[in-house]
Amino acid sequence: MLNKRISLIALGMLSATQAMANDQAESKGFVEDSSLKVLLRNAYINRDFKDGNPDKSEWGQAAIGTFSSGFTQGTVGVGVDAFGLYALNLERSEDRSGAQGIDFFKKGDSGQPADDLSKGGAAIKFRLSSTTLTYGDQMPALPVLNYDNSRLLPESYTGTLITSKEIKGLQLDAGRFTAESRKSAEGRDSGGLKSINVLGGSYQFTEQFKAALYASDVEDVLKKQYVNANYVFPIDKDQSLTLDFNGYRTKLDDSYVRENGITGDDNKIWSLAATFITGPHSFTLAHQRSTGDSNLGYAYGGYQKDQGRVGDGGNTIYLANSYWSDFNAEDERSWQLGYGLDFSTFGVPGLSYNFAYVRGDNITTSTSEGGTEREIFNQIKYVVQSGPAKDLSVKLRSSVLRVSQKSSEYNVSGNEVRVFVDYPINIF
Repeated sequence: MLNKRISLIALGMLSATQAMANDQAESKGFVEDSSLKVLLRNAYINRDFKDGNPDKSEWGQAAIGTFSSGFTQGTVGVGVDAFGLYALNLERSEDRSGAQGIDFFKKGDSGQPADDLSKGGAAIKFRLSSTTLTYGDQMPALPVLNYDNSRLLPESYTGTLITSKEIKGLQLDAGRFTAESRKSAEGRDSGGLKSINVLGGSYQFTEQFKAALYASDVEDVLKKQYVNANYVFPIDKDQSLTLDFNGYRTKLDDSYVRENGITGDDNKIWSLAATFITGPHSFTLAHQRSTGDSNLGYAYGGYQKDQGRVGDGGNTIYLANSYWSDFNAEDERSWQLGYGLDFSTFGVPGLSYNFAYVRGDNITTSTSEGGTEREIFNQIKYVVQSGPAKDLSVKLRSSVLRVSQKSSEYNVSGNEVRVFVDYPINIF
């Protein structure tokens, strides 16, 4: 049914005749609007697990090249997007690699992680007015299908995506993807995805209010819906209060439940965050709640091939309390206190600091109820503002996660450190 809806919406998008916007009319040409960028990334993640679990860490150097052409001129513009990825393993430890939450380099049959990785992809794109159809290898960033770019190399998907922006403030998306490329392995279909259909859109109702509604169907796994409402209350020249609501409803397929020994098939999870900004300071108060009968809690991301996961993108969790832990267990309730500081006011532009304390309780597992977990998150980031290293960023992040014995089936205690150095280079 969702596939039919996607086809009908796509047809409506492409046959629109009274468009309020026309990006294609502004096209300068295939070459004139093209760009080539290279991101050099050095990334390190260390997890010092507690309760007798072995420590894990991975370290690598990556080069991520992306080319995006402009569109040819005319009624229907044609263009090409392409990417090339390479990563070098700088740690190469059989014992310390292989943590599911790090996953820089997938272990081979011998148990050794790969020494390096290389892969690429390309897509052809067509634009009519302000509606674009892209077919091929892509990195979609939607609430129900969001590729993971928070490790060494990014994930990618192969399929078709239509994005329409014919009406000012309104974006509509419809797509179907039939292959997933794992971030830690070579090959176009290393994630094991059968197919995923996506449909939805967002609308900027006013300058202050925006809302979104999306749905997805992962073949033989689950159906998912997402809703968002975001409102910004301007208070003063440098003060504002933002309310941000996000929610997912997930329904697992019966066959997936049976094959994976899962209890229950339904989950609902939502978060409401209030962020008050005054000058360089931001203060956040958030609440997140998971309900339903599935012992997976909110299921997302991972790879179906050898992890028994969902396959809809490692960043498909638009929720307030997602740091090292996602606070997404069955029946879990969590609260967050957060703080952010922009040092530009104090004469250090590009430097920022973020802190969060999150506590979750009421966790249900197959053996217990009333479990708890808590996390202390700190991050400092600096972006070079000028000179030969302009836009180079250094990010240092740490988390202290403590999980009660009752919650040990769901999560594990530990200390995490992440160091990321990103240097984006614009070739043209």
